[in-house]
Amino acid sequence: MKRDYIAEADRALTETYEEPMTLGAYVDRIFERPQLASHASKYLLEAIEAAGTRTVIEEGEEKERYVFFDDPYNDGEHAILGNTEVLNEFVADLRSIAARRGKEEKIVWLEGPTATGKSELKRCLINGLREYSKTDEGRRYTVEWNVSGADSEGSGFTYGEQPVSDDEQWYVSPVQSHPLSVFPKNVRRDLLAELNDRLDDHIAVQVDGKLDPFCREAYDYLEERYRRQGRNDLFSAVTNPKHLRVKNFVVDVGDGIGVLHSEDDGTPKERLVGSWMHGMLRELDSRGRKNPQAFSYDGVLSQGNGLLTLVEDAAQHADLLQKLLNVPDEGHVKLDKGIGMDIDTQLVIISNPDLEAQLNQHAERAGADPLKALKRRLDKHEFRYLTNLSLETELLRRELTNETTVWTAESYDELERKIRQPVEIKVRDNKRQVFTKELAPHAIEAAALYNVVSRLDTDDLPTGLDLVDKALLFDAGFISQGDERREKDDFEFESDPRDGIHGIPVTYTRDVVADLLHEESDRHHPTLPVEHVIMPRDVLNAMADGFVEAPVFSDSERTEFENRVVQVKNRIFSQQESDVLAAIMREKRVDEATVEEYIEHVYAWTENEQIENDRGELLDPDPLKMKVFEIEHLGRFDEDDYEGSEAGPDVEEFRSERVITAINRHAWRNRDEEFRVADVNVKEIPVIRTVLGSHDWSDVRRAFEDFEPRQWDDPPAGTETAAVKERTVRNMMEMFDYSEASAELTSRHVMSQVSYRWD
Repeated sequence: MKRDYIAEADRALTETYEEPMTLGAYVDRIFERPQLASHASKYLLEAIEAAGTRTVIEEGEEKERYVFFDDPYNDGEHAILGNTEVLNEFVADLRSIAARRGKEEKIVWLEGPTATGKSELKRCLINGLREYSKTDEGRRYTVEWNVSGADSEGSGFTYGEQPVSDDEQWYVSPVQSHPLSVFPKNVRRDLLAELNDRLDDHIAVQVDGKLDPFCREAYDYLEERYRRQGRNDLFSAVTNPKHLRVKNFVVDVGDGIGVLHSEDDGTPKERLVGSWMHGMLRELDSRGRKNPQAFSYDGVLSQGNGLLTLVEDAAQHADLLQKLLNVPDEGHVKLDKGIGMDIDTQLVIISNPDLEAQLNQHAERAGADPLKALKRRLDKHEFRYLTNLSLETELLRRELTNETTVWTAESYDELERKIRQPVEIKVRDNKRQVFTKELAPHAIEAAALYNVVSRLDTDDLPTGLDLVDKALLFDAGFISQGDERREKDDFEFESDPRDGIHGIPVTYTRDVVADLLHEESDRHHPTLPVEHVIMPRDVLNAMADGFVEAPVFSDSERTEFENRVVQVKNRIFSQQESDVLAAIMREKRVDEATVEEYIEHVYAWTENEQIENDRGELLDPDPLKMKVFEIEHLGRFDEDDYEGSEAGPDVEEFRSERVITAINRHAWRNRDEEFRVADVNVKEIPVIRTVLGSHDWSDVRRAFEDFEPRQWDDPPAGTETAAVKERTVRNMMEMFDYSEASAELTSRHVMSQVSYRWD
């Protein structure tokens, strides 16, 4: 049955908007829920905090990230990937500004090279604030006026280019004036004091501004008429429900959010607050005075009053920044001589690094620098290129597909599966035929890893690590070296690293891959569409070849990046080799239950404890089971290392240093919980992880005596090589999401290298 989309739209709007209320009803409501009266920076902070936080790992460290920046209201379409520390600092600034802790005069400045997420931040803020304002806890309110009925003269009241309308016309504040700004200053002060006493928050509600000029025009008009009538309840008369209503509005660009784009032009005043409409001045017969009804109120501060003002690509509006100097702390801007407007907005400017060059053009003049005051007011936060492989992979997939879901994972194993996944994209050729191109497993990973490696600084590279190791360490927080797992804290990195300041931008890589999707391939296979498969080495070679003509790179960058591609190729080949080995040896793997049983026995053996079996009986650890596992599965020892079934010195040292130390490390990391050896994730013990998921070619040789890698491309029928290949390709498809074509190409590539060293 077809859904009733009209009814669903009706419900959505009904839930979004409220019926206008009286000023008295609004006051009653905010005393019940004081946060509904929040000033701009406090409201922005509340909107961000309302979405909650989640734990992420970036640069190898656990961090709490505000979910708001994942664009949850928009299914992650404009999520800001990475830069969590920068975003947290931004929120910390908002907290200080909202609480008036000395930063209220600051303009928040977000700077960074192209394709680092700055534009996504703008969209994420707009999306998040719009959707939050639709919720009960995020309602945003302003006032609207109707001056008809004050006397027999009629209203004659309007603004903008609207004609004088009928008596039932209501005019909303053009700049989203706060409802409490209607109250006289001393009354408002007492009201806020009582309101904040009820507020369960350390940040008090602040409403300092006066009514905007248009609303003041309506207020004064009504006050004058009722004073002439001799009314002594002037405030009640002016704010009578027939003249004043409080209404909620949905926050959006132009309604609480002002965005000044790079292409916007006009005088500074027009860009900031708006312009006078001289035709309206004549129509209103203002008799020489500037009537606020004839002002457009379409400048960025007017649109953003009540919440947020964004200056996009601020280097294009450097002349305007000095005009903004006093807005944050004075909260006031002029429309004309004698006509001003109080502003409550959070100022955020966004720029590429070229703005900093403009600001420093007079730096050598020291105290005489005309831009010194502006620089002092700017609170800079630097966006950088991503240095996490998983985040860069996610970003690149977003750039190439319509995927928007933000990646979350319970473990790094889960993230690794996402990183290595293939991508299928529909492509239409010049004959208008549509076919599917496959970016093979590890292809997106290869491109993302190359991007990350190009952004890492070598100055703080610890001995024994290369840039790929550093990239993996930053992404997972650890690396495995042989049987040893080493955490990021085991290495010393600079406290103020230069990682992510420059490197290959994701947009370059996206364009390279997009071009590959439309290139014809010279690969052929009698039955498989290998010509439609893009391999990791295809991507890496295309990226390196493209540096020559790409104008975004300097000569030194081209040389530096070209020198780093070999490390990435080696890493990706090792990943492909691991896939092929795992697929060949799939039926020979040790099951996890056997591994867990071994660990349990070793732990009991070390601690002099007994083990409870399925029948509830307590038994001593079985030395023979441990011996068999260590000889047959670990392959580390032989009969000479034991005295019968009892472990010799080397075996005892191995169990204590390799297995038990890893278990104790797990217990220490989870020391707040009651520790049981059964809780250990066996894959966290490097030597065990090896036995579960990794083999070498000597294992293949032992398992398949007649296997011959040189025959892999076209093995003779009936041979062991043919049987192994058939199972391997099938296993690669089932275990790692290869297509048959990409499994064929990947296994061929791996076997071509293995055959050289087989004998």
